[in-house]
Amino acid sequence: MSERSLSEKLKHYRISQGEYERITGLLGRPPQGLEWALFSALWSEHCSYKSSKVHLRKFSYRNGMTRDDSDENAGVVDIGFGEKIVFKMESHNHPSFIEPYQGAATGVGGILRDIFTMGARPIALADYLCFGDENAPRMKSLVKGVVAGISGYGNCVGVPTITGYTEYDAGYNKNILVNAMAVGLLEGSMSLASSKAEGVGNLVVYVGAKTGKDGVHGAAMASESFDQDIDSKKPNIQIGDPFLEKLLIESCLEVLSKNLVVCMQDMGAAGLTSSTFEMASKGKVGMDLHLDKVPLRDSSVTPEEILLSESQERMVLVCVPENLEAIQAVFKKWDLDAAPIGTITATKKMRLFWKGDVVTEIDPTLITDSAPRYERPFTNYQSKHKTDKLGSVWSQTPQELRETLKQNAFYKNKNWIFQQYDQRVGTRTVKDASHSLSVVRLNSHRDLAISVGCRPAFMRMDTRIGAIDAILYPALQQAIKGFKPIAVTDCLNFASPERPEVMTDFVQTCDLYAEIAQKLDAPIISGNVSFYNETEGKGIPPTPAVGLVGLKENDERMPDCVFSEPGLDVYLVQMPGVAAYAKTAEVLKKDVQFVGDLPVAYACDFVSALSQFVARARPQVSRVVGQGGLALTLDKMTANGIACVIRVDEGHMFNSTGFLFEERLYDFVFAVTRTQRAVFEKELHDLASRWNLVTHVLGTSQNLR
Repeated sequence: MSERSLSEKLKHYRISQGEYERITGLLGRPPQGLEWALFSALWSEHCSYKSSKVHLRKFSYRNGMTRDDSDENAGVVDIGFGEKIVFKMESHNHPSFIEPYQGAATGVGGILRDIFTMGARPIALADYLCFGDENAPRMKSLVKGVVAGISGYGNCVGVPTITGYTEYDAGYNKNILVNAMAVGLLEGSMSLASSKAEGVGNLVVYVGAKTGKDGVHGAAMASESFDQDIDSKKPNIQIGDPFLEKLLIESCLEVLSKNLVVCMQDMGAAGLTSSTFEMASKGKVGMDLHLDKVPLRDSSVTPEEILLSESQERMVLVCVPENLEAIQAVFKKWDLDAAPIGTITATKKMRLFWKGDVVTEIDPTLITDSAPRYERPFTNYQSKHKTDKLGSVWSQTPQELRETLKQNAFYKNKNWIFQQYDQRVGTRTVKDASHSLSVVRLNSHRDLAISVGCRPAFMRMDTRIGAIDAILYPALQQAIKGFKPIAVTDCLNFASPERPEVMTDFVQTCDLYAEIAQKLDAPIISGNVSFYNETEGKGIPPTPAVGLVGLKENDERMPDCVFSEPGLDVYLVQMPGVAAYAKTAEVLKKDVQFVGDLPVAYACDFVSALSQFVARARPQVSRVVGQGGLALTLDKMTANGIACVIRVDEGHMFNSTGFLFEERLYDFVFAVTRTQRAVFEKELHDLASRWNLVTHVLGTSQNLR
């Protein structure tokens, strides 16, 4: 092969010169034929985690409720009473920027398949979205398309989207983020499905929708930065069909419930390639696969396209031969294909056939286990915005500032987003996205809280503070409603790992997440890394999103998040920590700054103490103060004309703009009835003494109409 031809091939398959030399060394010769496509897909950043795996090993902590399922599609938490929770978070950033509706829709479809491929029924969805300035090119259509894609898929497939987070910042003008989280439930006789192939002579069966040309090279495309030529990447985008996904859910769960399946794997990133090669590698077996037996919707699809297609709503399963007829009967009932395309062999080799001819024979571990592991350079993290004393950034009165902030896209009412989502389908939803904490009811009559975290303004302010806050803030949101956080998933969105400053933020985040997970006793059980979120060398801010689930064991009422009646006594409780001008300073185009620190051990221990306090004190209303400070949080707590009226004298600190709009980590608002007050104040006094808290009586809730 000429030097020019090699260069063109490396560019087409997105393989570096160093990786080409590594492949040649593993094979003992240059790659040939379909091998180029196989290495391109499974050695991509998206599939191999080659720049992050060395740091992801830090997330090894497990407790009695969790186990190491790191090689499975999602994480599992055994919560007792015959119930297991299966959940994961994934990114679909690149596809959503290229084609927002299909990119977001297939992101939802993909994360759902990660759940039911393990035998769990999906019960809830959440999203984490970052958009650019609302007036940036394409941004209005991107926002509209993404929200429509999430609602269009989730609503039709019958799984409620019950919570989420939406950011607006110019740092995402060229690279939006679309992260999706799904939660599933395994109960009773439902058994956990594995993705490890086994049983020489067993059949490899393709099930679901037919294969087309959409999504070819999607994994490799998601593993590189963008340039100006976005439109050329549209063929890399998958096309979803939520109605087929619903049929696939029911058919897969049915064959699993009948014990007809040895193992199962989703055809996600890199399609048939990743699913079959990973299944064989995990099981230390080989496969004979006949690519010409794959059901197609386009007769012109080539063997390479069959391997790399990311057509949606497809799975691979392994079964004993005598179960094939029963499996086909189930899938036929749901009007889906179930085609045997190969067999398990003892050769430990993947043999790929096309119309009777062997076109590739290769050890799968050369591709799945021998990908390069890069230890990218990074430096010690240095804080940039910490100061000894907060300077004043306010030149407006509290009322003027409140109105200014409310005109910004970030602070505008975002109800229109979750109002597009069906949040009640499935009948489990207790609290939806209109509440500060979303909750579903389990069959054991316990409640499961679902939260997403990472406030990018705090990450931009200080990576250390932002990373702590990403897990701690949703944990506090759960604790203040009486829940115990039990496990974490993550979606680590960063720019190019080839830049040391990006890796510095990434490593700092991983170190902190590992420490917090252990101290909070909430293991990180699944997740995703999304690198190369940048265009023409301009990267996104570090945005390590998390999903958190929490459990409440009893049926005691959950405190409201708004003032539910007049005459409540309203209290403000302040934890020693950080005071900042972060998101509000960005909106006002002022200097971001903060004072203080967040000690991890203290903060994590306080989460448990707060949950126990709420269970004892039983406040009528409770809420963690969010971005925009106390003023905007009290605005959000106003409902049906009932608001907190602060009883202060002229010149009191409560009147100061700084007190009302500082973003303090963390403040809490509680409200109690007169009959609750004595018990609440006793418990609050004990909590404040033990944890060095500052408490204030703010005022009362009153009907302003």
